[in-house]
Amino acid sequence: MSDLLRWSPFERHSPFNMMGPFRRMFEGESEHSMIRVEEEVKEDVLTVRAELPGIDPEEDVEITLSEGQLEISAQRREKTEQKDKGNYRSEFRYGSFSRLIPLPKGIKQEEITATYKDGVLEVKAPVPQAEAERPHQKIQITHD
Repeated sequence: MSDLLRWSPFERHSPFNMMGPFRRMFEGESEHSMIRVEEEVKEDVLTVRAELPGIDPEEDVEITLSEGQLEISAQRREKTEQKDKGNYRSEFRYGSFSRLIPLPKGIKQEEITATYKDGVLEVKAPVPQAEAERPHQKIQITHD
């Protein structure tokens, strides 16, 4: 009998684990298809870090600025192979991902920089100085 069809409650392989590929096919892989980001404003610079491991930033990543939002789009092409005891299994995963990040008003596209290192895309944008706030002023109420 094939290892794929045999089931024992004492082994790692269960029918519930075998359902994973079917569930992902119909539900999608939401936990894997989202781009996770961190945002931080420090010393008047907005830094956005996006987790994009295993991606070639020159081929598979696009960063755009539109209508006050930063859009990070990426495409993943992944292949895994497993060979053991005369069996061969190959799995390809393809997918497009994007994330919109609202930006403070006044950020200029030509001032945005991006770097990629160790699976993390880092985008930096200087935050424009806000107009000087006027001091709190009390308004008098008059009686008629």
